[in-house]
Parts: sequence; C-alpha cells; structure tokens
Amino acid sequence: MASASSQARVEPGTVGEAIRGEFPIFETTTYLNSCSQGALSHRVRTAVETWLEGWDANGAEWEFWVERNEEARAAFAGLLHAAVDEVAVTTSVSQGVSALVSALPLAGDRNRIVISEYEFPTVGQIAHAQELRGAEVVHVTPEADGSIPPERYAEVVDDRTALVCCTTLSFRTGHRHDVPAIADIAHASGALVLADSYQAVGAVELDVRTLGADVVTGGTVKYLLGSAGLGFMWLRGTLLGLTPTQTGWFADEDIFAMSIADYSPHSSARRFDSGTPPVPSLYPGVAGIAVVGEVGVPSIEAHVSELAEMLIARVGEIGGVVVTPREAAQRGPLVCLRSTDVVRLCAELADERIVTSHRDDCLRIALHLYNTVGDVDRVAAALAARRHLLA
Repeated sequence: MASASSQARVEPGTVGEAIRGEFPIFETTTYLNSCSQGALSHRVRTAVETWLEGWDANGAEWEFWVERNEEARAAFAGLLHAAVDEVAVTTSVSQGVSALVSALPLAGDRNRIVISEYEFPTVGQIAHAQELRGAEVVHVTPEADGSIPPERYAEVVDDRTALVCCTTLSFRTGHRHDVPAIADIAHASGALVLADSYQAVGAVELDVRTLGADVVTGGTVKYLLGSAGLGFMWLRGTLLGLTPTQTGWFADEDIFAMSIADYSPHSSARRFDSGTPPVPSLYPGVAGIAVVGEVGVPSIEAHVSELAEMLIARVGEIGGVVVTPREAAQRGPLVCLRSTDVVRLCAELADERIVTSHRDDCLRIALHLYNTVGDVDRVAAALAARRHLLA
C-alpha cells in the first residue's frame, strides 16, 4: 500500500481551492465530517435528479439500472487496481461480509475469527453472530498508544483461524493498520484476511495487488462522496470458488433466467451480489467516484496529509492531545483529539457552522479533497477558544 509519505507533495490548499466550488455547503459551513458523510457536490445532485427524471418519464428503466450497476463495479475496480470480475457490488459492508462468512465452513478445527478492537460494529457483530454456527471470536486489543501492531495479531492467529479482520483505517482513532504485515501473519497459518477500508477508500491510495488482504470492503457514503446504500467487496481471484449461502437473484449466473429451481451462483465475484441493486444509490455513487477520480487519490492523499500535519501541529501548540499518529504513513484523513466533554465541544463547533463528529471521548476532524488551509485555521482557532474542553 502506498503511504502518504511516498506520494508527490502538493502545495497545501491547492487541491481544495480547485474543487471547492463543486460543493455548495462551503458557502456557509466549514465541513470536516467526511468520515461520516461526504459533502454533496453539484454533480452528485444532478445524478440523483437524472435517476428521478428517468423514473418519472419511463417507469422501470432496467436496462439503464443494470448498466449503472456495472459502471459502479468498474469504478470500484479502478479505485482498487483490481479486475472487474473480482468486485461484488453490495448495498453495504454488512451485506458483503455476511455473504462472505456464509461461505466459510467455520466447523471442525478451523473455526476462529480474529477481529481488532477498531472494527466497525458491522464486522464485530457479524463475527459474533457466527458463534451460533460454532465459531470462536477473539479480539485483538490496542497498545497504550492506541496502535495495534501486527505482533498483537501473531499472539492469537494460529491454525484454528479461518478469518482475520482488520480495518485499513480506524474510525475511532485514525490509526492505520499495517495490513500487509497482518496478512503475512494470517497467511502463514492458512487464514483469510478481511480489510474493511471504508474509512480509507477515496482518501488513501489502495492497491489490492500489494495490500495483502484477501477481501477488501468499503462504500460510497464517506470519502467517495456518494450516498448511503452502495458498497463493494473485492475478493482475491483464488476465492471465487467460495459459495455463499446468503445470496439473491443478482448473484445468479443469469439474472434474467428467473429460475426458482436451483442455485447457480455466478462464476465471478458477482456471486456475492444480492437482490435488486441499490438503484437510487448507484447514480450518486458513480458520480461521486468520478469526482474523486478526476482529482486522483494520490493527489488527494498528499493534499490531506499536508492539512492533517498542519492541524496536528496547531493542536499541539495549544497543548491538546492528538490520539491519531503524527507520522503520515500511520494515519489517513481522520484526526482525532481527546476531549473532556466531547458532546459539548462538537455542539459548540456546530453552532459556529464547523461540522465535526465524535466517537468515545474523541473529537473527529475528517479532512478531504475540498478542505483548505483556511478550514484548518478556522477549526484551530475555534479549538483554541475552547481549550478547556480539550484534554
């Protein structure tokens, strides 16, 4: 995986100023919450209107909807440097991971699922649901500094392990996992590796050819600038023989055969698709990915890394505690600050039209392609005025 430090450096703010006019929210608001929802662009709004206009004019537009589903598949594959046939189009990470684990026997001597404490609830809850099928779930906990080094995985991964789960980037602290090293540990014991990359895709360059994971998941609602309801699951080609028992008609070898007589999953990753595709989410999803693609993820990553470095330095100047690593290669677009009253802090910033979010006792500031040095200056000044709310 390419790190922020390996990307060509760009002049801070250049990317943001060039694209900012595409996003109306910045006329009134300093938006720093892309870890929850990307800002709405004119092009994404137009894409949604296009879907509505077609529905209004023609009713069911199945040919266009199926075509848009395949456009989404190709767009996800491009982001990941993957083959199109290795990508499933999902409604969410939950749908994809549920289909994945339904294809794992989880019986006999290989029934262990290893998850980190930084998994999104989806992955943890699905893992524990497999206890009903005889699985054993083991948690990997962070070090005192909040990191989860690969060595912590090595302590619990063994030949009983079927699946190892890690986030590419933690939604709680902004830490970046060393996915290739974790994958090496898992593969040495014959286990598969799932890297949930929702908090990374679109802001961190991801290349499945070098990442090391066997399965990579994500979706459009955050840094890909689309709506909720559209996601992806990439599977290494050698896994396309897995047969999910959670399925739907769009996973069939011929979706228009309309057969109820058998189960004939597609030979490609489409076997991990499900039922009717998320048509209302396909239009904004494809449009949002196009915006990201025009700027280029390497340029976005370098731009965001510069802004994050500035923000971390500014918080350090007022004595605030940043829980996100300072080293660019160990973080992404999310900077998390410890607070003594994070709910109040988040609300007071919102009163000033500075939109952030929080998890645990941390304020989350998520930077993206449309943010600028001015945004960093504004939130830093607002934090300095509320130093009493920072740890």
